[in-house]
This record gives sequence, structure tokens and C-alpha cells, in this order.
Amino acid sequence: MPMNSEANQKITATHLSRMAFLYVRQSTLRQVFENTESTQRQYALRDRAVALGWPLDRIVVIDSDLGQSGASAADREGFQRLVSEVGLGRVGIVLGLEVSRLARNNTDWHRLLELCALADTLILDEDGLYDPAHFNDRLLLGLKGTMSEAELHVLKARLRGGILSRARRGELKQMVPVGFVHDTQERVILDPDLQVQAAVRLFFDTFRRAGSCLAVVKEFHAKELLFPRRLRSGAHKGELVWAELLHCRARQIIHNPRYAGAFVFGRTKHRRLPSGKYSSRQVPSEEWILLRDIHPGYISWEEYRSNLDRVKGNALAWSTEQHRGPAREGTALLQGLVICGSCGERMSVRYHSHHNQQVPTYWCGRRPMHRGEIGLCQTVHGSALDAAISDILIEAMTPLAVDVALSVQQELASRQEEADRLRRQHVERAKYDAELAQRRFLKVDPDNRLVADALEADWNTKLRALAAAQEAYNKASAADVSVVTDAERTALMALATDFPRLWRNPCTQMKDKKRMLRLLIEDVALSKGDTIHVDICFVGGATRSLDLPLPKSCVELRTTDAAVIEEIDHLIDTYTDKEIADLLNERGVRTVVTTPWTAARIGRLRHSYHLIDRHTRLLAQGLLTPQDVAARYNVVVSTVHMWRRRGLLRAHPVNDRGDFLYEIPPEDLPTKFAHKRDYQIDPVTSSSRN
Repeated sequence: MPMNSEANQKITATHLSRMAFLYVRQSTLRQVFENTESTQRQYALRDRAVALGWPLDRIVVIDSDLGQSGASAADREGFQRLVSEVGLGRVGIVLGLEVSRLARNNTDWHRLLELCALADTLILDEDGLYDPAHFNDRLLLGLKGTMSEAELHVLKARLRGGILSRARRGELKQMVPVGFVHDTQERVILDPDLQVQAAVRLFFDTFRRAGSCLAVVKEFHAKELLFPRRLRSGAHKGELVWAELLHCRARQIIHNPRYAGAFVFGRTKHRRLPSGKYSSRQVPSEEWILLRDIHPGYISWEEYRSNLDRVKGNALAWSTEQHRGPAREGTALLQGLVICGSCGERMSVRYHSHHNQQVPTYWCGRRPMHRGEIGLCQTVHGSALDAAISDILIEAMTPLAVDVALSVQQELASRQEEADRLRRQHVERAKYDAELAQRRFLKVDPDNRLVADALEADWNTKLRALAAAQEAYNKASAADVSVVTDAERTALMALATDFPRLWRNPCTQMKDKKRMLRLLIEDVALSKGDTIHVDICFVGGATRSLDLPLPKSCVELRTTDAAVIEEIDHLIDTYTDKEIADLLNERGVRTVVTTPWTAARIGRLRHSYHLIDRHTRLLAQGLLTPQDVAARYNVVVSTVHMWRRRGLLRAHPVNDRGDFLYEIPPEDLPTKFAHKRDYQIDPVTSSSRN
């Protein structure tokens, strides 16, 4: 009775004039279906609201959060609606069976209390009625919220403790990757499907040979091989399907310790973001629960660690740990192996085009870039360097050429056999599925057309899949036969006796050259000074050094040789620019850009190297211009040209435009040829002399 009187004192006409909101929630859908009594008790709070004075038409039931956890309000639309209605001042009282129904998070709970206090909204649970604006009621509600959150923490801690306990014993059941299954005693065993085992073993064999996940994916695609996977969700959850191998899946397989027969727990940690989404981060391997040799595996633990190191080493050269990366198709022979002798960083590769060929340049600019500095550490032209390293490799590899060729041939044969066996198993599986569909169709009652039609359609689908698998197998088998013919095998053995020819053979891919190079050379350090100092570190610790001359700069490469300039200077005494160009072209001399010589280019060289032109040289030898000759003999200039054409004067060409300079003859021309009347007297000159 006192409680009812106290409740009546807290409820005012203002509260009754607003709506009453009843919030109903269960944490999971399973609780909704099984804990029906709790749900009924929550809906029964409507009678409490009616008893306090609210009519049924002013009681709003929010039950859209059934099956939602109360740990956060981000995913609960019903709770968000309740908070917004309280903030708008439309709610007189909030009803909930207990505090944990409204929120199990202190942040959401105290936000609701603050809004209720500001909007003068009451809160009612199974124990009583509270006014958040009153200190005592708010203190009690705060303690209830804290206890509700602590209860959730205790429940989670108990569950987590049980999971960790089973994990430390290796008994925690987890989803196993493809290639493994659980037996009847919940133990992890290899998949009894031999085709699945063969596919997984081929994957690791290919990675062992190729050295990178992307190379494995490319080889599977090139051979049209499928890889198994199990569906993790949907109506066909747990079923085995065959699909193309993806790079992301290849990386997951390489990083999964299960394939080494190890049990692992705690590789990732998940954290809820303010947006409501979850983020995960990788946990260092030292913090894992790791138990080795728990179940059979496809590889050993040592090989698993080696594979991780290879994948880590395949990271790009821009990574902080300076890994050299896998061998790629570019023309840079030392890609990923070059270390800057100045700063110690790994140098990257840049390419430029020269005569339609990609020419590499080893480039180091990471340290200045990270420090915000301008410039590069050093750059080294790669053509001469790669050629020198190739000579060293040929020198080191020649005694082992035959063994290398034989191992390559044996490896090709084993690859072909393994791929053929896997494709044949795929055809056998398709054949089994077709026969199974046939047996199912033959066992059905023919009069039951609904079932018979469905089984017939399934049979036809399996037959088409069998035909496609058989066709793919035949095509791949024919391609495998043509991989190494007898003639090619003979050519390979011939090349095996001459490794330099094998190395320089255009059919040898750059990726294969780089793989062979990395079997001998660990890294190459470059220091650029007056020369390029090269320090080669071989696998095993041996070292070798050599110095290479600096390549010519662009200016030097486009600078005409001094001997050619000297020859042109000598020819100017006798020939014009056009005649010099023709003479050099006849001799086979080419410009620095390998184009024929022209008069214009000769003229530019004379100007650039300050060579004395032919006109000045002939004047220095005492030759006269046409104007000087005309003035000397008191004739017009045209008469001088006529004397030259008739051979009366000896003229020397000055340029290619028809200009000449003249020698002075020993006798007097006008006296000698006066009787011929073949010249004209310049009247101006004659009158002046008179």
C-alpha cells in the first residue's frame, strides 16, 4: 500500500497526458522460441500501466528488438526509437521487466536516464516505479545498470574460460579447412576423398617449386585445374564444390597451421567499432594457443615455417623489412636483389624504353622521400650491370649445366604426371555423379512425373558436366603431350651441354633466369662513385667484387666524337658543308643519333665547336670576292661570273648556294682577252679613273 501511494505521488497529470512505452526484448531467437514465459511476463506489464492510469490506446509496445542482444544500441532499432521519443518529450513512462531488458551497456543506460530526467519521464520495472530526476531513484537505477552489465561480463567470462580450457587441451571443435574432416569421434583426419587430397598436395608441391602464391594460382589456371572448397553458409552448407583457385584462398592455405597438423586458436581478435561494425587484427604468433602434431597434416611444421618465410620474402621492396620479392617477368635481372651501398635500403627498378626495348634502371629514393628531401640516393643503369652479372653466373654455372638440365627435364615430367592424375580424378568424380543420377532416375516410379522429371533433369545436368570434364581432360592431355616432344627433348639436351647458349637463348624467360640466379646469389650491393663498385654476396657467404665504368650520360651519348670533329675541320679546307656530308655518308660515318649527315648538321657543328668557316679560310689565303675582282678589272660582277663559267678564272665554291671566291691570275686578263671583246667596262669605275 505505501508503494502504491508513493507511485501515485510520482505520477502526475503531465505523465498521464503522454504515452506509455513498453519495451520487450529477448537476447536471441532461441530464447524467443523457448523462453516464452519471460516474454509473456514482459507483455503483462501493460496491465501495470493500465493500473497506473494509462489507457490501452496510449500504451505503445516496442517488440522489434526480439532476438537482439542488449550489449549495444547500434543494432537495436526499437531502443533507438524509444530514446528518440523520450528526447522529444512524448513519453510519460518507460516500462521494462528489468534493467537488463532495456540495456546491458552503461553508456546506453545512463544516456537513457539522462534523457528521462530532462524530459520528466518515469521508469517502471518489476520492482517498482522510479523518477530519474530524483537522486535516490537515479542512484538505484545506476546500480541496477552496473549490475546488469557486470552480469553480462560474468556470463561472457564463463563462456570464454570454457572455450580457452578446451583450446589448451586441443579439444575445441573448430571449422577445419578443405582437405580435413571430423570423424565420428570428432577427431580431425585427412579428407577420405582422394581427389581432394591430391589437389591439396599438388598445391603445396607447386608452391614448393614456384615459390609464390600468385605463381601457384597462375599454374592452376594455365592447366585448367579446379580446387575444392566447402560452403560455410547457405542451404548447401558443408557441401564440397570445385572452383577456380583464387589468390586470396592460396594465401589462406599457406598461412593456415592446420595443414602442418597443428591446432591453433586465437590468431585474430575482434573489436566492435563505434559504427557498430567489427574490425579484426592479427595476433602475434607468440600469443596463440598452438599445439603441434595434433592431427595428420599435408606438410611438416618446418615446411610450414619455411613457406611463411618465403611469402614474407615475396613482399614488395617498399615494405619496411626490405624483402626482395619473387622473381618476375621484367628485364631487370637483379630485380629484388640490389641493395644501395649508400643507405642500405633495397633498390627498386624503373624501366625506360630505348629502341622499343625495356631497359632497367636500379633506383634508390626511399630514404629522401621518407625524410621529405629532394633528390635521389643513387641510380644505376642496369644494362651493363646485368651483363656483367650474367658473365659471372655463366662462369659459375657451366660445370653444373648438365645436372641442371636433367633436373629440369625430370621436374617437367613429374608436373605433367601429377596434373594428369588430378584431371583424371575429376573426370572419375563427374562419371560417378552421372551414374548416381542415372540410378536414382531408374529407381523412381515412372508414373510419378513430378519426381521423375526432376531426376531426369539432374541426370542430364550430370551428363553435361561429365562431357565437359572429359573434353577438358582430352584437351589438356593433348597439350601436355606437346609440351616436350622428342625433338625438343633432344634440343634441351644439346643446350644442357652449352649453358651459355641456354642462358642467352631468347626462349629462356626472364623469370626462369632470375630463379636460377637466386640459387647462387643472395644480394648485390652497389656504390656509385667514379666507377660503379659491385659487391656480390653468394649463397653460402662467399663474396666477389668488381668495378664497372660509369655509363655515358645523355649529353655524352649525343656528343659527336672528337675525331669526327677533327676530320670535319680538316675537310672544311677543301669542301663545302653539303660535300662534307656526302663524303662522311660514303665512308659509313653516322651521327650520334645514327642518322645520315646533312649540310645543316655540319653547319650546326661548325657553329657549336667554333670552327672557322670556309669563306673566312679562303679569304685568309688571299682569294677575292666577285666584287673585288670586278673592281680590280673595272668590270661588272656578271662579267666575273661569265669568266668563271668560261674557265678564264679559277674559282673555289664557298658554300652550297653557288657563291665563289677567286684566285688572282699572274697575267692581266683584260690585255690578254681584249681582242675578243668578251667583257664589259664598268662605266662608273672608268669615269672615276679618268
